[in-house]
Amino acid sequence: MLDDALIEVAAYENLKALCWNRRDRYLGAEEAFRLYERNWRLVDQRRMNLAERALIERLTARYGNGVLNV
Repeated sequence: MLDDALIEVAAYENLKALCWNRRDRYLGAEEAFRLYERNWRLVDQRRMNLAERALIERLTARYGNGVLNV
């Protein structure tokens, strides 16, 4: 489950862009969700691949109760 999951930043282009100023290779799942939510205006949805879309859907279901507040 996502509770204890670490997300590899480099595996997701938008997440990698959002983490430009961080040194961490991994983020906790909830931290990744909050980062997407806070910075959604910077996310390039047109270029997002299916794996990243699926990740965001799982994170939203788990940490946003099905809602991404953007």
